[in-house]
Amino acid sequence: MLTKFESKSNRVKGLAFHPHRPWILTSLHNGVIQLWDYRMGTLLDRFDEHDGPVRGVDFHHVQPLLVSGGDDYRIKVWDYKLRRCLFTLLGHLDYIRTVNFHSEYPWVVSASDDQTIRIWNWQSRSCVSVLTGHNHYVMCASFHPKDDMIVSASLDQTVRVWDITGAGNASASSVVSRVNADLFGGNDAIVKYVLEGHDRGVNWASFHPTLPLVISGADDRQVKLWRMNETKAWEVDTMRGHSNNVSCVVFHPKHELIVSNSEDRSIRVWDISKRLGVQTFRRENDRFWILAAHPEQNLLAAGHDSGMIVFKLERERPAFASYSGRMFYVKERYLRVHEFGTSRDVPTLSLRRAGHSQGGLGSGPRSLEYNAMNPAECNLLLFSDHDGGTFELLAFSEDTTTSSQTEHTDSKRGLALSAVFLARNRFAILDKNRQIIIKDLSNEKRKSVAPPNPSTDCMFFAGTSGRLLLRSDDRIMLFEPQSRRVLAELQVARIKYVIWNQDCSHVALISKHGITIASRDLEQLCSVSETVRVKSGAWDSCNRIFLYTTLNHVKYCLANGDTGIIRTLDVPVYITKAHQKQLYCLDREYKIRIISVDNTEALFKLALEDKNYPEVMNMIKHSRLCGRAIIAYLQDKGFPEVALHFVDDLNTRFKLALACGNIEVAMNTAYEIGDDRCWHQLGVEALRQGNHQVVEMSYQRTKNFERLSFLYLLTGDTEKLRKMLKIAEMRMDIMARFHNSLFLGSAPERARVLEQAGQLPLAYLTASTHGLWDEAERLKDLIHSAGLPVPLLTCKSELIQPPTPILRADNWPLLAVPKHNLYNSYSESDKHTNSELIDNGGTPGWDADLDIHDSDNEIMNDLDEHDNDATDGWGDDLDIGEETLDDNIGSKDDLSPGTLGPSNGFIVPIAGVSIRARWCSNSAHAADHAAAGSLGTSINFLNRQISLVNFVPLRTRFMLVHAAASCSVPGLSLSSPLESLVQRNFPGDNNVDMSCLPGIAISMTHLIDSLKSAYRLFQKCSFQAAKDKFNHILLSIPLIIAESRSDSNEVKELLDISREYITAVRLKGANAAENGVRQIELAAYLTHCNLQPAHLALTLNLAMSQAYKGGNFITAAAFARRILDLPDGKAEFHKMARRVLQKSEQNARNELKLNYDERNPFEIDCRELDPIYRGTSLLRCSFCRSAYTCKMKGQLCTTCNVALVGIETLGLVTQAQSKG
Repeated sequence: MLTKFESKSNRVKGLAFHPHRPWILTSLHNGVIQLWDYRMGTLLDRFDEHDGPVRGVDFHHVQPLLVSGGDDYRIKVWDYKLRRCLFTLLGHLDYIRTVNFHSEYPWVVSASDDQTIRIWNWQSRSCVSVLTGHNHYVMCASFHPKDDMIVSASLDQTVRVWDITGAGNASASSVVSRVNADLFGGNDAIVKYVLEGHDRGVNWASFHPTLPLVISGADDRQVKLWRMNETKAWEVDTMRGHSNNVSCVVFHPKHELIVSNSEDRSIRVWDISKRLGVQTFRRENDRFWILAAHPEQNLLAAGHDSGMIVFKLERERPAFASYSGRMFYVKERYLRVHEFGTSRDVPTLSLRRAGHSQGGLGSGPRSLEYNAMNPAECNLLLFSDHDGGTFELLAFSEDTTTSSQTEHTDSKRGLALSAVFLARNRFAILDKNRQIIIKDLSNEKRKSVAPPNPSTDCMFFAGTSGRLLLRSDDRIMLFEPQSRRVLAELQVARIKYVIWNQDCSHVALISKHGITIASRDLEQLCSVSETVRVKSGAWDSCNRIFLYTTLNHVKYCLANGDTGIIRTLDVPVYITKAHQKQLYCLDREYKIRIISVDNTEALFKLALEDKNYPEVMNMIKHSRLCGRAIIAYLQDKGFPEVALHFVDDLNTRFKLALACGNIEVAMNTAYEIGDDRCWHQLGVEALRQGNHQVVEMSYQRTKNFERLSFLYLLTGDTEKLRKMLKIAEMRMDIMARFHNSLFLGSAPERARVLEQAGQLPLAYLTASTHGLWDEAERLKDLIHSAGLPVPLLTCKSELIQPPTPILRADNWPLLAVPKHNLYNSYSESDKHTNSELIDNGGTPGWDADLDIHDSDNEIMNDLDEHDNDATDGWGDDLDIGEETLDDNIGSKDDLSPGTLGPSNGFIVPIAGVSIRARWCSNSAHAADHAAAGSLGTSINFLNRQISLVNFVPLRTRFMLVHAAASCSVPGLSLSSPLESLVQRNFPGDNNVDMSCLPGIAISMTHLIDSLKSAYRLFQKCSFQAAKDKFNHILLSIPLIIAESRSDSNEVKELLDISREYITAVRLKGANAAENGVRQIELAAYLTHCNLQPAHLALTLNLAMSQAYKGGNFITAAAFARRILDLPDGKAEFHKMARRVLQKSEQNARNELKLNYDERNPFEIDCRELDPIYRGTSLLRCSFCRSAYTCKMKGQLCTTCNVALVGIETLGLVTQAQSKG
């Protein structure tokens, strides 16, 4: 028994699993109903309106309802969402034993001590039928899962099966309530079978979920199995073993087993076919009263005197091991091999059962180990828990895994607590005496070693030959048996599984609720805790991302401790391999599942950790990462200014601007928010930076007059201080007037303020002290008239005035902090590249204009009118500055002959070796050899790299590169011109002669200019000219030299852009030449080319228009939704898409059947212009990576026209590689 959850409470008399959620309902003997989450182990709710014990509860299959019946003769129906009782059903005259919902009808069946069974309609809240016939207490009653039958058990020693077909027909044909029907005289429910055989009262009976079987348990301590057909029912067998009353018995939902419990404090498991007990579980002091089986999962629950337990009979984790593109796993007593690449799955070996007396229950292996250190043959270790622990060593050849041989070959067995491979021809076991025994592949003992810790109970593979990982209590040790040394030790929770990455540099130690990532030497890198159980895990193909599954999530973990959720799961799965964006998993039914995952977030964090800033900014630009978690992550890692660029929420943007000290952005955002709290925070930050102008604005917006006056005092702005004095006077703020007059040094004003405040003595002293004698005499008279004493003056007074400002303070100077490397890889011009190169506004073109009216005739008329319009492309409103460069692709200095290097003068070659020869010896790049005139070696390089076979399209570019590598200087009369070679030198090369390389005339700058020109032509619908431009760019790429890895990535991106646009132009041309089904298909394929957003909007508009004209309204609606999902789309496109969507949803049909499935990802066959859906084998061009079907292998690519299809090559080299 594997206990999943246990609760402590009063005696549990009723249990019910929720069909979908991880909930279980318990009814207690004290009248309380408890709702538990058994996965999290928490009490969700309790219901306590019953008086006395509650003996029966049940969940509805669909509705948020539960029903309960108790000793107060009442049946209550509850809504667990509203957390209250909806109504009460009255009619029974004695204790209610069980209640049960029907799976289809709105019925509840109840069994009572009043010797009746009642069927209730919970919708009409009335009694549908009363079943009489038992002559003693009816202990239970329940519906058949599928048929119109009820089974009941009674203390009259019988089990009855009732046919309620009549009640079902009456309920289906009549809507009128049957409250006043003659309940006892109707024939809507009849007794079909009476099962007699028990010697004492029967406590429980239940149906088999699928077979015509009934099981019953009684006070005679027996469990009886009954079979029934259309005409009769009979006893099949009796199972004896309980020593007291059998209180409940159910069929197992997944296996051919019977589970019963008894007042003898035991739960027994019986095999249906053998009618023998296979397992027994006992408690010392608690009697069992009730059982429940989950309808879908392999879970059981049992209620006893002090609570209840949720448990499984056996583990459901499959035994598997993955290595080198294959997975070995055990299913139905066969060792099977699954090949990940071909999805081929065959049984390889037949296995003997591990247990002899267990009847097969839980006899499968617990784990499977593959010997990765022996390439000569396949070695597997199967470990099982039976008989205290057993192992089985399998050895077979590689040929066996490729055939369906199912005969058992070479197998060795033994007893052990654990077994693991140690070397190529050695494995180690931990015997019952806790000694490490090293054996060879013949199962012969070679050595015995005592573990360093006597409490060692398990061993794991240590990632390298000759080492073991030993588990003991709450620690794991790296142990070397040869030297008997403990190399490392790590304090972790009890480890269950150990998973190494491919190069064995990192290991994931999985415990019940946590994961620890450690290095090869067992140095802890991070630790992650989970609230639910960790089920499995695997390292990604990059060896740095650990993907793992819990009960309902796929998550990732990095070595630095960063974690995240990738996706949710419907059912628990076990990861066997993680490759790129796919997870290969096994479920509990031993079925292979391939799950698609998006690990962009993990790759983003890895790139940020590696300081791969070009990749970081590329992900920010092209991925949907702008969530709060990523923003918080960037802020925590010290990159708030990066998050600032893709945050639209004003409050978040304001906080990020303050975090990175960007006062200007924060001020603009504060204007948009208009909240005084934001202005106050902005003032605090601006004051910290010494920007008193923004501080002044903040104080003005928040009307913080006191601080504003003090700010003017500090900055010496006396004019504004005087204005503040006037404002205080208008506000009638005496204290503010006094402070401002004090700041200004205005004694007359202070005297007036004191006089108006009623402080005549102070006003007199102020006037007298500052020599205002006339004012002082007037105030003296006022003091006498008020009957107050005149204060005496002292002769020691001194005049204290605020200093006169000579130079007004300015904002504090700020240091010019150099921009982060992040900005060097992603400049401001790059952020607006697309908006500069591509005009989001579309002009009429592509015959894709729709004017949706109220009638379909008007729609079609407008379509015809637009078809007849002679529009000239998409318009020419694209405004691109000639100075703008697309830094995302690359921006380099113009490599014209005058600016190719810092040294433009003639370089004297070393005697004996020409400069052109040195160019060839210094570089392995095709462009350098072409510049040197060695066209043969250049073509050979390209043939090995990209399988170049057609040299003709590249001839002009080779000649350009060769000619531009030299220049001629006119000499004296009658003398030949002097030849000067143009060279480039990398920074840091001291010996220019030894490392000289030629200047290449084709540069990224030129190609970017061509790209902008091609974009303009594509926008204007000049497709042939645009195709020529993109062909020019594509064929120039083999002769581009990138100076860094980031530049190399930009060259590859330019290659992808050219390929996609060439394919798009071909599709558009074919679309214009076709009609009907093929035209709509080509327009649909065109929308899957990776184009710029503005161009994509135009293709979607074309496809939507043609699909709508062709009557394919469902397809047109799909394109309309994609248009609406595009960011920053043109308003008229959105308006048209909404109208098309509205009309299409009204029609909701497709007139034409297309070879197009938008939900199934595909590549476009560049030869036939048809889709190649995922899962279909395809080939690619060795150069431009265009996709083709397998029949194109070895043929010339139709996109680039220079390389072969399907040839394995080294790949295009874009960086100059030195031969030395």
